[in-house]
Amino acid sequence: MLNTWRRGLLGGCLLALILGLSASRPAQAEAVVIGQSVPLSGVLASTGKAMALGVRIAIDAANAAGGVGGRTLTHVVKDDGYQTAETVRLTHELINRDKAVALIGYAGTGNIAELLKHGVLADGNIALIAPYTGGEPLRSPYNPWIFHIRASYGDETEAMVRQFVASGLQRIAVFYHNDPFGQAGLAGVERALEKHKLKIVSKGSYEKNTEDVAAAVRDIAAGSPQAVIMIGVVRPTAAFVKAYQPVSPGTQLFSISVVNGRELHQLAGGDAARGVGITQVMPSPFSGVTRIARDYNAALQRFAPGEEPSYTSFEEYVGARVLIEAIRRTKGTPAPATVMQALESLDMDLGGFRVRFGQGNRIGSQRVEVTLLGRDGQHLR
Repeated sequence: MLNTWRRGLLGGCLLALILGLSASRPAQAEAVVIGQSVPLSGVLASTGKAMALGVRIAIDAANAAGGVGGRTLTHVVKDDGYQTAETVRLTHELINRDKAVALIGYAGTGNIAELLKHGVLADGNIALIAPYTGGEPLRSPYNPWIFHIRASYGDETEAMVRQFVASGLQRIAVFYHNDPFGQAGLAGVERALEKHKLKIVSKGSYEKNTEDVAAAVRDIAAGSPQAVIMIGVVRPTAAFVKAYQPVSPGTQLFSISVVNGRELHQLAGGDAARGVGITQVMPSPFSGVTRIARDYNAALQRFAPGEEPSYTSFEEYVGARVLIEAIRRTKGTPAPATVMQALESLDMDLGGFRVRFGQGNRIGSQRVEVTLLGRDGQHLR
């Protein structure tokens, strides 16, 4: 009986010791969830994977440095296949089930416009930062939930038209994606041409989630353009370049920035893609001239060895850096409302790229540069 009593006493002391130690340890802060819905399958899969990669390596780098305020960042990624209904459904999941404090790096003007239409962002009172689109419907009329770090398609197409006109090219056609994304770009070209008292000479389109460009090639060639502005995602754009160059080899082809130049070069073939112009809304991720590009390449080598740098993953890395800084500036436990407030007051120089938001301003940058694809698919400035 005495032994039983002693065992009970020792057991009680041990339990008290364990509970005491547990009570003396600081509670581990909950992880902060950053949500992303992107096309990891389907026609835009390569772009979606690069977008997710850029966010991931920025988060990995932040966690390796101790997280944010003692909290670990968690990147929850879902595959919407570039399907609008899936984007809406998965965003509801990210907000309501995964408890994301912010959303980042979505693709598709139409997909994101559907979130606005159904009040998904408003109901969640949650920010979406760095969407991979410059579509005007996401900017005008003003909405407080979407924070853009890239120039609009209007800014990009205006830069193209300005360069064409300065070079004596006035017969301009448009190849575009027949959805809100492509239609926004088409409207931007029309507005830019009006400033020079010009009109589109011909246009051709393709349908979402297809690569059938035969009709577009025929329709555009009928106008005998000197230059074609391409508003499309990479695979259909590459198909157009490959098909159009033999029809009119002297025509200058220019694409907006959502196309990955190296992938376009691979898909269309080096001879067809050489000399294709691509506007860019970020500094070069390849040269290492800017501090932000050096940071990006260091994170890429450490957390995704073997992955090639690209404008696409770089842009979303920049977006994640901006979001992480906003989370860092929140007081107390980060929540959708406090993160959005921190983003609104953000004015940040990342070292070669500046982002500035403000009350009533969600356009963080309007930077546009022009590059040309070289012999090996490299971007020439």
